[in-house]
Amino acid sequence: MKPGFTGLTDTGVVRSVNQDDYYIDPEGRFFIVADGMGGHAGGQEASQIATKTVRHYLEQHWDERIASEVLLEKSIFEANQGILDDQHEHPERADMGTTVVVVIFRKGQPWYSHVGDSRFYRLRDRVLEQITEDQTWVARALKMGDLTPEEARIHPWRHVLSQCLGRRDLQRVEVHSLEVAAGDCLLLCSDGLTEEVSDEALSALLQSNKTCEEAAEALVEEAKQNGGSDNITVVLLAR
Repeated sequence: MKPGFTGLTDTGVVRSVNQDDYYIDPEGRFFIVADGMGGHAGGQEASQIATKTVRHYLEQHWDERIASEVLLEKSIFEANQGILDDQHEHPERADMGTTVVVVIFRKGQPWYSHVGDSRFYRLRDRVLEQITEDQTWVARALKMGDLTPEEARIHPWRHVLSQCLGRRDLQRVEVHSLEVAAGDCLLLCSDGLTEEVSDEALSALLQSNKTCEEAAEALVEEAKQNGGSDNITVVLLAR
């Protein structure tokens, strides 16, 4: 795939409102995907607060003498507080929350963090790897061996999050560095994509399209063709 980056979001086939949001820094310094929940207005508001707050925090503090992992961690805690503040001001949105996944490229080193089940993948040498681990009840049960992968994929609790933004009990946000090489393709996405498209199909579509724009459109279209039961958001980076 040719080097570049792009993003695309779609309401999907079933939903009438898009509660996903994303942001791509024009200079390619950072990339954000958020998937809101908590009713139409609440979900939209939560995801938008998350992307805007993370974006503004990163922009304001990017050139300061602060470690990249601390910068990223603080941006996500700021987003969580922003949602809590909005909940306080608007009690009708008290149940709103959002997932978030963020990747930054600072001082030559990529870092990533996530909360919830929006995912981050790396495609390298035709091998697709899920970098993040879903923060869900089902993912935990799968890791403990209580569910098989087949059971996990159709389990009625597969959307139950163990953590999200918009909660006062958010105590810890994991931040990790990532090694990225020329030729790698990175994918950030909401679960509206991964619920409808298997990892095998994701890998095939990423490899069969020459540009990020073509690949993003193909991924969204595949999710819609397979049911499109949720909002679908894709952010792609080719190195």
